[in-house]
Amino acid sequence: MNLDLSELSLLAPIFRELFKGYHISRREPELYTQLSNLQDAYRALFRALGFELVCDTRGFYYLIPEQMGAQVNKTAQRLALFTFILVEHLADQGRDPLAVLDGGSLGRDELPALLDKYRDLFVQAEVISQEELEEKVMRRLTQLGFAAEESGIYRFLPPMHRFLDVCLAVQQDRDLAAALHSDLPLPAPILADDDDAGAAVPDVSHNAFDEDAALARAIAEEQELQA
Repeated sequence: MNLDLSELSLLAPIFRELFKGYHISRREPELYTQLSNLQDAYRALFRALGFELVCDTRGFYYLIPEQMGAQVNKTAQRLALFTFILVEHLADQGRDPLAVLDGGSLGRDELPALLDKYRDLFVQAEVISQEELEEKVMRRLTQLGFAAEESGIYRFLPPMHRFLDVCLAVQQDRDLAAALHSDLPLPAPILADDDDAGAAVPDVSHNAFDEDAALARAIAEEQELQA
């Protein structure tokens, strides 16, 4: 496929956001529209970098390495565990978890009770205080495009479906275990160490090399192909 790089007028900001693990959704209409209109061109260019551009039908784009290993970084583990905790917490309150995590919101004032209730699980994620919960979890959710924060209210965005998918899969496994072994306690989700495998959890950080050098290399390779 021959690429006309002049058409990719937003290549630099799109690459910068996706490369750091950010999820581009309709919340960034200009970037999202160009990705949608020129999806094949961007997919070919990112493939030259060793990444797959993923278009989720629920309205967001993200990158995954084509040679992705089984290791999962600590941030991805924390965010997945937080989502699992929040799903169970909302269900216990009689609130619909899907309604909250699919465009709904969570108040900053709800975090202390959440931390107290699931402190043992948060300790596994090295989250001890509300400050750490906000810094290591909520702030990362906003930085990576999973949520937006305004005036102490966290509003969840479509990319949260990546973690919801994991939670639903885990819950199905727990339901099956309960049906087969009703007399056995159901295990809580356990965080793997950094060296352990955990391919079911989405890896949201791909910043393995310098982005300017990577972008320059991909463009040069594509131009050589066209020469």
